Amino acid sequence: MARPLDADGRPLDPEVLALPAVTSPPAAAVGPASGAGITRWWRRFARNKGAVFGLAVFVAVVAMAVFAGALAPYDPLAQGVGAPLQTPSLAHWAGTDSFGRDMLSRIIYGARIALVVGILAVLLALVVGVTLGLVAGYYGGVVDAVIMRVMDGLFAFPIIILAIAMMAVVGFGVKNLIIAVAVGFIAPFARVTRGDVLAVKEEPYIEAARLVGVGSLAIIFRHVLPNVLAPIIVQGALRVSGAIITEAGLSFLGLGPPPPTPVWGSMIAEGRNFIVMASHVSTLPGVALMVTIVGLNLLGDGLRDTLDPRMRQ
Repeated sequence: MARPLDADGRPLDPEVLALPAVTSPPAAAVGPASGAGITRWWRRFARNKGAVFGLAVFVAVVAMAVFAGALAPYDPLAQGVGAPLQTPSLAHWAGTDSFGRDMLSRIIYGARIALVVGILAVLLALVVGVTLGLVAGYYGGVVDAVIMRVMDGLFAFPIIILAIAMMAVVGFGVKNLIIAVAVGFIAPFARVTRGDVLAVKEEPYIEAARLVGVGSLAIIFRHVLPNVLAPIIVQGALRVSGAIITEAGLSFLGLGPPPPTPVWGSMIAEGRNFIVMASHVSTLPGVALMVTIVGLNLLGDGLRDTLDPRMRQ
Protein backbone atom coordinates (compact mmCIF):
# COMPACT_ATOMS: atom_id res chain seq x y z
CA MET A 1 0.00 0.00 0.00
CA ALA A 2 1.36 3.43 -0.92
CA ARG A 3 2.67 5.57 1.92
CA PRO A 4 1.12 9.03 2.42
CA LEU A 5 3.08 11.94 1.01
CA ASP A 6 3.92 15.28 2.59
CA ALA A 7 3.40 18.74 1.04
CA ASP A 8 6.57 18.34 -1.06
CA GLY A 9 5.61 14.91 -2.47
CA ARG A 10 7.99 12.89 -0.27
CA PRO A 11 6.86 9.76 1.64
CA LEU A 12 6.14 10.48 5.29
CA ASP A 13 8.27 8.78 7.95
CA PRO A 14 6.35 6.12 9.94
CA GLU A 15 7.23 7.92 13.18
CA VAL A 16 5.65 11.09 11.83
CA LEU A 17 2.51 9.18 10.88
CA ALA A 18 2.17 8.11 14.51
CA LEU A 19 1.88 11.73 15.68
CA PRO A 20 -1.58 12.89 16.76
CA ALA A 21 -3.59 15.24 14.57
CA VAL A 22 -2.28 18.79 14.74
CA THR A 23 -4.62 21.50 15.87
CA SER A 24 -3.93 24.91 17.27
CA PRO A 25 -4.76 25.36 20.92
CA PRO A 26 -7.92 27.37 21.37
CA ALA A 27 -7.06 31.04 20.94
CA ALA A 28 -9.18 32.07 23.91
CA ALA A 29 -7.44 35.40 24.15
CA VAL A 30 -8.72 36.49 20.75
CA GLY A 31 -12.32 36.82 21.79
CA PRO A 32 -15.47 35.01 22.86
CA ALA A 33 -16.67 32.12 20.72
CA SER A 34 -19.99 31.26 22.39
CA GLY A 35 -22.84 32.85 24.25
CA ALA A 36 -21.29 32.00 27.61
CA GLY A 37 -17.93 33.30 26.41
CA ILE A 38 -19.49 36.58 25.33
CA THR A 39 -21.14 36.95 28.73
CA ARG A 40 -17.87 36.33 30.59
CA TRP A 41 -16.02 38.67 28.24
CA TRP A 42 -18.57 41.45 28.78
CA ARG A 43 -18.57 41.05 32.57
CA ARG A 44 -14.79 41.29 32.60
CA PHE A 45 -14.91 44.34 30.33
CA ALA A 46 -17.74 46.02 32.29
CA ARG A 47 -15.75 45.91 35.53
CA ASN A 48 -13.53 48.61 34.02
CA LYS A 49 -15.68 51.75 34.30
CA GLY A 50 -13.25 53.77 32.22
CA ALA A 51 -13.57 51.26 29.39
CA VAL A 52 -17.37 51.46 29.55
CA PHE A 53 -17.15 55.24 29.36
CA GLY A 54 -14.78 54.94 26.40
CA LEU A 55 -17.19 52.56 24.65
CA ALA A 56 -20.05 55.03 25.22
CA VAL A 57 -17.96 57.85 23.72
CA PHE A 58 -17.02 55.69 20.74
CA VAL A 59 -20.65 54.72 20.10
CA ALA A 60 -21.71 58.38 20.36
CA VAL A 61 -19.03 59.53 17.90
CA VAL A 62 -19.94 56.73 15.48
CA ALA A 63 -23.61 57.73 15.73
CA MET A 64 -22.67 61.35 15.02
CA ALA A 65 -20.71 60.28 11.96
CA VAL A 66 -23.34 57.90 10.59
CA PHE A 67 -26.38 60.07 11.27
CA ALA A 68 -24.73 63.45 10.69
CA GLY A 69 -27.32 64.38 8.07
CA ALA A 70 -30.17 63.90 10.56
CA LEU A 71 -28.42 65.35 13.61
CA ALA A 72 -26.91 68.49 12.10
CA PRO A 73 -29.39 71.42 12.26
CA TYR A 74 -27.81 73.21 9.27
CA ASP A 75 -25.76 72.48 6.19
CA PRO A 76 -22.14 72.54 7.44
CA LEU A 77 -20.99 74.33 4.27
CA ALA A 78 -23.77 76.94 4.15
CA GLN A 79 -22.53 80.46 4.90
CA GLY A 80 -24.58 83.21 6.48
CA VAL A 81 -26.97 80.99 8.43
CA GLY A 82 -26.24 83.30 11.35
CA ALA A 83 -24.23 86.38 12.19
CA PRO A 84 -20.45 85.81 11.91
CA LEU A 85 -18.74 84.82 15.17
CA GLN A 86 -22.04 84.58 17.02
CA THR A 87 -21.67 83.09 20.49
CA PRO A 88 -23.67 79.96 21.43
CA SER A 89 -27.41 80.65 21.53
CA LEU A 90 -30.72 78.84 21.20
CA ALA A 91 -30.57 79.21 17.41
CA HIS A 92 -26.96 78.04 17.18
CA TRP A 93 -26.04 75.86 20.15
CA ALA A 94 -22.30 76.01 19.38
CA GLY A 95 -22.30 79.49 17.81
CA THR A 96 -21.09 80.36 14.32
CA ASP A 97 -17.69 80.81 12.71
CA SER A 98 -16.26 83.79 10.82
CA PHE A 99 -18.34 82.93 7.73
CA GLY A 100 -21.60 82.57 9.65
CA ARG A 101 -21.58 78.76 9.37
CA ASP A 102 -23.19 76.76 12.16
CA MET A 103 -20.41 75.36 14.38
CA LEU A 104 -22.47 72.48 15.79
CA SER A 105 -23.20 71.17 12.29
CA ARG A 106 -19.53 71.41 11.36
CA ILE A 107 -18.43 69.61 14.53
CA ILE A 108 -20.91 66.79 13.87
CA TYR A 109 -19.75 66.36 10.27
CA GLY A 110 -16.14 66.64 11.45
CA ALA A 111 -16.62 63.40 13.38
CA ARG A 112 -17.20 61.64 10.06
CA ILE A 113 -13.83 62.74 8.63
CA ALA A 114 -12.03 61.92 11.89
CA LEU A 115 -13.42 58.39 12.10
CA VAL A 116 -12.99 57.60 8.41
CA VAL A 117 -9.35 58.68 8.39
CA GLY A 118 -8.56 57.18 11.80
CA ILE A 119 -10.15 53.76 11.26
CA LEU A 120 -9.16 53.26 7.61
CA ALA A 121 -5.58 54.41 8.23
CA VAL A 122 -5.22 51.97 11.13
CA LEU A 123 -6.77 49.12 9.11
CA LEU A 124 -4.36 49.76 6.24
CA ALA A 125 -1.39 49.93 8.62
CA LEU A 126 -2.61 46.79 10.41
CA VAL A 127 -2.82 44.72 7.22
CA VAL A 128 0.62 45.76 5.99
CA GLY A 129 2.32 45.72 9.40
CA VAL A 130 0.89 42.39 10.54
CA THR A 131 1.84 40.75 7.23
CA LEU A 132 5.42 42.01 7.53
CA GLY A 133 5.58 40.98 11.18
CA LEU A 134 4.33 37.46 10.42
CA VAL A 135 6.87 37.00 7.64
CA ALA A 136 9.76 38.44 9.65
CA GLY A 137 8.98 36.51 12.82
CA TYR A 138 8.30 33.15 11.20
CA TYR A 139 11.10 32.99 8.62
CA GLY A 140 13.76 34.90 10.58
CA GLY A 141 17.29 35.21 9.23
CA VAL A 142 17.95 37.67 6.42
CA VAL A 143 14.24 38.23 5.81
CA ASP A 144 13.74 39.25 9.43
CA ALA A 145 16.81 41.49 9.42
CA VAL A 146 15.81 43.35 6.24
CA ILE A 147 12.18 43.90 7.26
CA MET A 148 13.00 45.05 10.78
CA ARG A 149 15.72 47.44 9.63
CA VAL A 150 13.14 49.09 7.37
CA MET A 151 10.76 49.27 10.33
CA ASP A 152 13.53 50.80 12.46
CA GLY A 153 13.93 53.44 9.77
CA LEU A 154 10.22 54.28 10.05
CA PHE A 155 10.52 54.40 13.85
CA ALA A 156 13.32 56.97 13.51
CA PHE A 157 10.83 59.65 12.42
CA PRO A 158 7.97 61.09 14.49
CA ILE A 159 4.66 60.05 12.99
CA ILE A 160 3.59 63.63 12.25
CA ILE A 161 6.87 64.35 10.42
CA LEU A 162 6.57 61.13 8.42
CA ALA A 163 2.96 62.00 7.54
CA ILE A 164 3.96 65.50 6.41
CA ALA A 165 6.65 64.01 4.16
CA MET A 166 4.16 61.54 2.70
CA MET A 167 1.62 64.30 2.03
CA ALA A 168 4.32 66.21 0.16
CA VAL A 169 4.85 63.14 -2.04
CA VAL A 170 1.29 61.89 -2.64
CA GLY A 171 -0.54 65.24 -2.51
CA PHE A 172 -3.69 66.39 -0.72
CA GLY A 173 -7.09 64.77 -0.32
CA VAL A 174 -8.75 62.35 2.07
CA LYS A 175 -7.41 59.21 0.35
CA ASN A 176 -3.86 60.50 0.38
CA LEU A 177 -4.29 61.61 3.99
CA ILE A 178 -5.28 58.05 4.94
CA ILE A 179 -2.17 56.65 3.21
CA ALA A 180 0.10 59.24 4.81
CA VAL A 181 -1.22 58.52 8.31
CA ALA A 182 -1.12 54.75 7.76
CA VAL A 183 2.58 54.72 6.85
CA GLY A 184 3.50 56.02 10.29
CA PHE A 185 1.66 53.16 12.04
CA ILE A 186 3.00 50.21 10.04
CA ALA A 187 6.14 49.78 12.14
CA PRO A 188 4.37 49.39 15.55
CA PHE A 189 2.10 46.66 14.16
CA ALA A 190 5.04 44.86 12.54
CA ARG A 191 7.11 44.92 15.71
CA VAL A 192 4.33 43.74 18.02
CA THR A 193 3.36 40.93 15.62
CA ARG A 194 6.97 39.80 15.13
CA GLY A 195 7.59 39.60 18.87
CA ASP A 196 4.55 37.39 19.45
CA VAL A 197 5.31 35.20 16.43
CA LEU A 198 8.83 34.53 17.73
CA ALA A 199 7.28 33.07 20.89
CA VAL A 200 4.42 31.17 19.24
CA LYS A 201 6.50 29.49 16.51
CA GLU A 202 8.49 27.61 19.20
CA GLU A 203 5.36 25.95 20.58
CA PRO A 204 5.11 22.13 20.23
CA TYR A 205 2.02 22.23 18.02
CA ILE A 206 3.88 24.37 15.46
CA GLU A 207 6.75 21.87 15.37
CA ALA A 208 4.27 19.02 15.02
CA ALA A 209 2.62 20.78 12.10
CA ARG A 210 5.98 21.07 10.35
CA LEU A 211 6.71 17.38 10.93
CA VAL A 212 3.47 16.23 9.30
CA GLY A 213 4.21 18.34 6.25
CA VAL A 214 1.91 21.34 6.73
CA GLY A 215 3.11 24.20 4.52
CA SER A 216 4.56 27.40 5.92
CA LEU A 217 1.69 29.61 4.76
CA ALA A 218 -0.88 27.24 6.26
CA ILE A 219 1.01 27.23 9.57
CA ILE A 220 1.21 31.02 9.59
CA PHE A 221 -2.46 31.68 8.87
CA ARG A 222 -4.07 28.66 10.58
CA HIS A 223 -1.94 28.26 13.68
CA VAL A 224 0.26 31.32 14.26
CA LEU A 225 -2.00 34.25 13.37
CA PRO A 226 -5.02 33.21 15.50
CA ASN A 227 -2.75 32.94 18.55
CA VAL A 228 -1.20 36.40 18.15
CA LEU A 229 -4.43 38.18 17.24
CA ALA A 230 -5.35 39.52 20.70
CA PRO A 231 -2.44 42.00 21.02
CA ILE A 232 -2.99 43.04 17.41
CA ILE A 233 -6.63 43.91 18.16
CA VAL A 234 -5.56 45.88 21.22
CA GLN A 235 -2.91 47.74 19.22
CA GLY A 236 -5.51 48.59 16.59
CA ALA A 237 -7.90 50.03 19.16
CA LEU A 238 -5.15 52.10 20.77
CA ARG A 239 -3.75 53.37 17.46
CA VAL A 240 -7.06 54.78 16.18
CA SER A 241 -6.80 57.67 18.63
CA GLY A 242 -3.23 58.35 17.47
CA ALA A 243 -4.36 58.34 13.85
CA ILE A 244 -7.13 60.85 14.62
CA ILE A 245 -4.64 63.09 16.44
CA THR A 246 -2.27 62.89 13.45
CA GLU A 247 -5.08 63.75 11.04
CA ALA A 248 -6.10 66.71 13.20
CA GLY A 249 -2.48 67.89 13.37
CA LEU A 250 -2.09 67.73 9.60
CA SER A 251 -5.37 69.59 9.14
CA PHE A 252 -4.28 72.19 11.68
CA LEU A 253 -1.17 72.78 9.57
CA GLY A 254 -3.22 73.09 6.40
CA LEU A 255 -2.28 69.66 5.03
CA GLY A 256 -5.65 67.98 5.50
CA PRO A 257 -8.80 68.05 3.37
CA PRO A 258 -9.16 71.46 1.69
CA PRO A 259 -11.66 74.08 2.91
CA PRO A 260 -14.57 74.28 3.40
CA THR A 261 -14.54 70.59 4.42
CA PRO A 262 -15.53 70.41 8.11
CA VAL A 263 -12.44 69.03 9.86
CA TRP A 264 -11.75 69.49 13.56
CA GLY A 265 -8.10 70.40 13.05
CA SER A 266 -8.92 73.05 10.46
CA MET A 267 -11.65 74.54 12.68
CA ILE A 268 -9.21 74.82 15.58
CA ALA A 269 -6.68 76.53 13.31
CA GLU A 270 -9.29 78.96 11.98
CA GLY A 271 -10.34 79.99 15.47
CA ARG A 272 -6.82 81.07 16.45
CA ASN A 273 -7.44 84.45 14.85
CA PHE A 274 -10.55 85.01 17.00
CA ILE A 275 -9.49 83.39 20.25
CA VAL A 276 -10.21 86.56 22.27
CA MET A 277 -13.48 87.73 20.72
CA ALA A 278 -14.93 84.30 19.82
CA SER A 279 -13.14 81.58 21.73
CA HIS A 280 -15.85 79.02 20.93
CA VAL A 281 -14.61 78.71 17.33
CA SER A 282 -11.46 76.92 18.54
CA THR A 283 -12.57 75.65 21.93
CA LEU A 284 -15.58 73.53 20.97
CA PRO A 285 -13.87 71.53 18.17
CA GLY A 286 -10.95 71.08 20.56
CA VAL A 287 -13.26 69.72 23.24
CA ALA A 288 -14.82 67.31 20.71
CA LEU A 289 -11.35 66.11 19.70
CA MET A 290 -10.22 65.75 23.33
CA VAL A 291 -13.28 63.76 24.42
CA THR A 292 -12.97 61.47 21.41
CA ILE A 293 -9.27 60.77 22.02
CA VAL A 294 -9.74 60.18 25.77
CA GLY A 295 -12.68 57.86 25.09
CA LEU A 296 -10.78 55.82 22.50
CA ASN A 297 -7.76 55.51 24.79
CA LEU A 298 -9.93 54.29 27.66
CA LEU A 299 -11.65 51.82 25.32
CA GLY A 300 -8.29 50.55 24.09
CA ASP A 301 -7.04 50.11 27.66
CA GLY A 302 -10.19 48.18 28.51
CA LEU A 303 -9.78 45.88 25.52
CA ARG A 304 -6.15 45.29 26.48
CA ASP A 305 -7.10 44.33 30.03
CA THR A 306 -9.90 42.07 28.76
CA LEU A 307 -8.28 40.36 25.76
CA ASP A 308 -4.65 40.06 26.75
CA PRO A 309 -4.24 36.97 28.97
CA ARG A 310 -1.06 38.41 30.48
CA MET A 311 -3.08 41.31 31.91
CA ARG A 312 -5.55 38.88 33.56
CA GLN A 313 -2.92 36.93 35.45
